[in-house]
Amino acid sequence: MQRILMVGKPNSGKSLLFNQLTGLRQKVANYPGVTVEVKRGQCQDFEVVDLPGTYTLRGLSRDEEIAIKEITASVERDDTSLVVCVLDATRLERSLVLGLQVQKLAKANNKAVLFALNFIDEVRRIGEDIDTEALSKELGSPVMALSARTLDGLHEFKQTMLSVAKAPSGHIPTTSLSEGESAVNQSQALASKYGLHLDVVLKNQNSVDRFLLNSWTGSLVFLGVMFVLFQSIFTLAAPLMDGVETLIGSAAEGVSAITPEGIVTDFFNDAIFGGLGSFLVFVPQIMVLTFIIGLLEDSGYLARAALMCHRPLSAVGLSGRSFIPYLSGHACAIPAIMAARTIESPHKRLITMLTIPLMSCSARLPVYALLVAVLVPEDGTFLGIFGLQGAAFFGLYFFGIITALIVSQFLTRFLPKDLEESDMPFILELPTYRLPHWKPLTFRVIDSGMQFIRRAAPIIFVVSVGIWILGYFPMGSTLEDSWLGQIGHVIQPVFEPMGLDWRYGVAILMSFLAREVFVGALGTLFGMDGAEDNVNGLAERIQADGLTTGAGLGLVLFYVVALQCVATVAMLKGETGSNKLAWGLYVGYGILAYVIAVLVNMLF
Repeated sequence: MQRILMVGKPNSGKSLLFNQLTGLRQKVANYPGVTVEVKRGQCQDFEVVDLPGTYTLRGLSRDEEIAIKEITASVERDDTSLVVCVLDATRLERSLVLGLQVQKLAKANNKAVLFALNFIDEVRRIGEDIDTEALSKELGSPVMALSARTLDGLHEFKQTMLSVAKAPSGHIPTTSLSEGESAVNQSQALASKYGLHLDVVLKNQNSVDRFLLNSWTGSLVFLGVMFVLFQSIFTLAAPLMDGVETLIGSAAEGVSAITPEGIVTDFFNDAIFGGLGSFLVFVPQIMVLTFIIGLLEDSGYLARAALMCHRPLSAVGLSGRSFIPYLSGHACAIPAIMAARTIESPHKRLITMLTIPLMSCSARLPVYALLVAVLVPEDGTFLGIFGLQGAAFFGLYFFGIITALIVSQFLTRFLPKDLEESDMPFILELPTYRLPHWKPLTFRVIDSGMQFIRRAAPIIFVVSVGIWILGYFPMGSTLEDSWLGQIGHVIQPVFEPMGLDWRYGVAILMSFLAREVFVGALGTLFGMDGAEDNVNGLAERIQADGLTTGAGLGLVLFYVVALQCVATVAMLKGETGSNKLAWGLYVGYGILAYVIAVLVNMLF
């Protein structure tokens, strides 16, 4: 199958155009370095390849070096029929630098080139336009205006793209531009001639930036946005969580009605609905978190937040670019560690990767939600306006961030100093403010929930069934006298300083496979005697069991700090190339979390 390559700088709308052409559900984010993998899809008889975004073919960051290597190798392949260069119509000069370099590379390899002039809707909205016919003549390759967001010109572009790909020999670049002149000078000349002369978009952007990037107003907006983000995890997700709880309860009643009493009914009620079901109710919270972060990404605010965070982050040895992996880490540490590749400085990149596990990822959400429900009244308010549970959520996330900054300062002092010699300056493009596109954002939200279920459900199922077996046998015995109780009593002395008994010790050990297993484990343990299979019932059972405030607070802070994810350790090993460093971090965070939990239990 012949291939069509798609290249372009970050924020050019390349990934969204790829989505529209192939129908695949690809992530579209509005900050540099998000496309760090090669994406593939099919458009009729051709394979469309979405290559990583880069600004030029002379990269500075590791991410750009990977992108350039992939672009060069892909253009040189015999099965490549067409190279599509995506240009940002609102920032023609910056887009043409890469476009001219790729066109020259394609011409050297006898490959056809087609320029996609994206965001033409924004140009026309301010009463401007671009002469694509004249620009095509100067470039020596066809230029087509379109909008991947509004679909303006997309059908015509798709037909032309397929037509050129089927007969590429007739569309080899015939540029008359000076071969000796640099791509930067050529792009400046072309943008001056054909680009926007009245840059209203930039003027409007600057007026908004003066407010959002101001030291005082910008800081207040940033804190407000972050607070609303974590507050919404409870308020927006609550109705959905109630619906899931009702559905699980109805399913449990239906299964109990058709199964014989005894071991079969006990297995379904306690192992399946009590363990696995108590984890599923938290999926809506993960989807809400993904939705809000998606809004920040696609609107362009995320890049501004990274710029605002540069100064405070640099004080602890980090970069403003560290903010993006940090925020991504609140969804999952694995892609966040990969996102750290965009940090040019090896020193700051390593520190960022080592502290990302302290960001409260989505796997911690079930643990937080359960323990916050146990410790904080549901009807309590903060300042008489905000829900007290939402404020507690914000406090937990804030504690993780502060801990990460303290650890970053510590690592800055003790990491090898030779890494600092290759530090690069902080450079970040501020993308145009845009309304998020609903289709990819909706797909992203749904996929976040499905991926979480696919990743966590098998582990939680195995652990829940295993705990149920250990707790059910020998048959006729009490839970404390079961096999599970015997194991718990052996390890109980380790957890007694935290104010926890053997059941919590077993759940903590089980959660080292994945943090969210903790809820499933407690759901099974406390559900053995017929407890309700929903979060409220489990929280009430824990409260009735007598969990103290100090022990509960210490336990939730333990989960803020502890690195209880084998997949994250594996990713750290792969990115750092050091098995010793990855597992050393695992042990170090575990000890720190244990000490914090013990101290909190002693103080409260």
